[in-house]
Amino acid sequence: MENTDSTIMVKTIPTYRRQASLIEQEEGGEVAENGTLLSSGCGDIVFEDCHENEKEYPVDRVDVNHTSMFKYLLSMWPLLVIIATPLVCLPIVLAVDEKHQQPARCAYVIVIMAVYWTTEALPIAVTSLVPVVLLPALGVMTTRETSAVYFSDTSMLFMGGFFVALAIEQWDVHKRIALFVLKIVGAEPKCLLFGICMVTWFLSMWISNTATTAMMMTIVQALLQQSEAFPRAYTGTADNGSADAEFLRLSKALSLTVAYSANIGGIASLTGTGPNLVLFAAAQKVFEDVGLESPVTFSTWLVYGLPLSLLLVLVMLVWMVVVYLRYRGGCLCCCCAPEANKKKLEKVNAMIRDEYNNLGPITYPQGTVLTTFVLLVVLWITRDLGGVGGWGMWFPPGLNDSTTSILFGVLVFVLPSTLPDNFSTRGNSAKMTPLLTWGHVQDKMPWSLYLLLGGGYAIARASTVSGLSAWLGQQFLVFQALNLWLVLLIVCYVVCFATEFTSNAAIATLIMPVLAQMSISLQVNPLFFMYPAAIATSFAFMLPVATPPNAIVFASGTLRVIDMVSSGLFLNIICVPILVFATATWGNAFFKFDQVPEEFLRNVTQASTRLNSP
Repeated sequence: MENTDSTIMVKTIPTYRRQASLIEQEEGGEVAENGTLLSSGCGDIVFEDCHENEKEYPVDRVDVNHTSMFKYLLSMWPLLVIIATPLVCLPIVLAVDEKHQQPARCAYVIVIMAVYWTTEALPIAVTSLVPVVLLPALGVMTTRETSAVYFSDTSMLFMGGFFVALAIEQWDVHKRIALFVLKIVGAEPKCLLFGICMVTWFLSMWISNTATTAMMMTIVQALLQQSEAFPRAYTGTADNGSADAEFLRLSKALSLTVAYSANIGGIASLTGTGPNLVLFAAAQKVFEDVGLESPVTFSTWLVYGLPLSLLLVLVMLVWMVVVYLRYRGGCLCCCCAPEANKKKLEKVNAMIRDEYNNLGPITYPQGTVLTTFVLLVVLWITRDLGGVGGWGMWFPPGLNDSTTSILFGVLVFVLPSTLPDNFSTRGNSAKMTPLLTWGHVQDKMPWSLYLLLGGGYAIARASTVSGLSAWLGQQFLVFQALNLWLVLLIVCYVVCFATEFTSNAAIATLIMPVLAQMSISLQVNPLFFMYPAAIATSFAFMLPVATPPNAIVFASGTLRVIDMVSSGLFLNIICVPILVFATATWGNAFFKFDQVPEEFLRNVTQASTRLNSP
């Protein structure tokens, strides 16, 4: 129905920016400076563009209130998901008999958390607290039992390592390492790409992938600012158009290499990324439940993860060179570049040297932090040398990598960042400042990861107590007819592509208990599926939202979504077979993935008996 009290007239829109003005018939309208209608009375809305040939077209009246209401309701989808999910999932509990009520109630909680985690209707950390509410309310576990599992030695391992990593960041030790390596490799495109790749890969083994990416992108952007030297030096042609296209490809290659190297570097060490710690905690629980010690330690992780990570990062590097540097055939050696190009790139080399020289000589706090870091890594590696020795044998049983981690984490709060010039000076008013302060930790500490780990512990414990793990074990027997390596390949591909859309740590937390029981049911080592699947969660190469490193490099403005999708799809496809190959070769030789300890077989028999008993 037409309303004569309010008419909307729209004028033609020229190529330049239009402005909106509101001709009020009643009070209450408001327009922002950019022309956006913030609120409306019952007035006329006219878009003015100051064009001479203005034409007015009457259009149907737009109900601004209805449009705003629709947008408001659309913004409430998280609330709808939070409310609807428990109601939609109720048949999981209501449709089973009394005998299977406990497993069904546990499954009900896990499904709700899976929906919340994947949709992020609730923050991931908040979703991790759901077991504290639902498990006691449904009678699966008590509140005390549920709350008690939220903090463990795995949390301590991460906390101590993170303290040392923060000290490295605070005193720019990682920047000094990066610039030193780039000064050595030089600015020739292949060399530069190699240097950026290996520095990012190495640093992300020890400090946050996000922090590594942010720091390396700062260096990359500084390098790319020397664009006067790069384009023609790289192409060897005077054609500016061709040189600019080549330079754009180099920019994309450097940006993608930073993100992908950070993601891959995280799988090289136990503390490199969140899913590694999720696996570590899950493996500890699975093995301790049958009276065994988990074979996953910092040193044993390096046996499997470090060679795999190095192989993957080299494959990624070759892919970047072939696709973006358009290098087909010939020598990949950096020293094979023409001498003329090397001279043209001297400006970039000079910039790298200047940046490094501006850091000055290594300072006392940098030297102290570097020494602390090296000692921590050495003690992590040498505590348990695969059962053949290690300094851990000198102490009572029960000491693990978490103890070492917390020791050095405390040290960075104790060791001073400066030394007084004269220790004998009396009345020195200078205040001693430690290498790391708690205020800095509060700003940087990823507290959500601790809650996420705790949520995983609660799920795993509830699955065992309720009998859900035993029930799942019976269902997984259908896979006995398939080749287990084929099943592993499928599982890794599913995890690899699923992690593009949800948090890698969240999906690792969700699947670890399921894969542990699946392995035992198929009579292989629990780590057979758990270990590769945890690593596959780091293969998030396709989308900007998949990981923080992807988002950081995408925000630089150099990349389009299609660039990341096209490059990342190949890496997703090729990395999974490499992962399965590593599992079947040196991983299986060290961890005996295809053999299940007898303790697990006895435990499965007892669980199956309890499940089938009336």
